[in-house]
This record gives sequence, C-alpha cells and structure tokens, in this order.
Amino acid sequence: MEDTLVKRAQKGDPDSFVRLMELNKYSMQRVAYGFFHEEEDVADVIQDTVLKAYEHIREVRKTEYFKSWLLRILINNCRKLYNSQKKIQPQELMGNEEGKRDVYPSDNDFFRMLSILPSDSRVIFQLFYGEQFTTKEISGLLQMNESTVRSKLYRGKEQLRCNWERDV
Repeated sequence: MEDTLVKRAQKGDPDSFVRLMELNKYSMQRVAYGFFHEEEDVADVIQDTVLKAYEHIREVRKTEYFKSWLLRILINNCRKLYNSQKKIQPQELMGNEEGKRDVYPSDNDFFRMLSILPSDSRVIFQLFYGEQFTTKEISGLLQMNESTVRSKLYRGKEQLRCNWERDV
C-alpha cells in the first residue's frame, strides 16, 4: 500500500503525500524524541522533514525504502537543530519532563528509560527497538559502522541494566 502511495505522491497527488505522512507520523515523532525533550523542537524538525520530503519525493528511487529515506531526512534535521542548540546552550541529557506532553502514553516508560542514555544511543535504541530497524539499516541511516551501532546497543543495555539493578 505504501509503495502505491509513494508512486502517486511522486506523480503530484497531494492526498497520497498527506497519507504517507500520516502513516509515518508516529515513527518520526519517536525518533525525534530520541534527540529532543521539548515538544516544540520535535514539531520543528518534523515540519522541516515534511517540507523537504515534499520537495524531494521524486528523488525516491525505490518506493520500498521510502520510510528509511524519510527518517534519514529527519535524522539530518535533528542533528542540525541539535548542533545549533548546542552552540547556544548546553543540551541537558535528562531534559525537563514537566514540559513534555505525553504523546505516547504506552511509551512513557520506554522514553523515561532512554532518557538516561546519551542522545546518539537514544536514537539507536529507538530505531532498533521502537522502529524494528536492523543494525545494518541503522548504520546506513546514521552513517556509522554497523559494529559501532552494535556496541552502542550493547553498552546502552548494560547502562540500563545497571541503572535498573541500582533502582530495584
């Protein structure tokens, strides 16, 4: 179904493009929350991603990779905003939980758990566990070695395990 929507959107059908964005909305939000704690930042990077995807949708060569292509745009936008904020003020790893709206009530524990990880590990965990991407796909999306992705997953799991054992 998504392949058909991509082909229609590439031919200029705005309804198909809107439907594609609706189908991928939660994935984009989950990945963006891997970078940011503030709802405004998440909304900004998603808005930029949707605009860039709309402008460049004809460049998608294989329709089955549309989601990866879209998330790659999102990750690039997240990195840009994150780096620009880092120059202005230090990014807090834990964030301000009071300002964060519960977008995914069932994901609250997952996001709370991930908040103790560095931002690059949060994104990898979200892509691996939240979006079910393989380590090879993640390495392509994040432009890093697959072994680096696996080691960040391993170290992150160890960090979470130690934190959990300490809290129990």
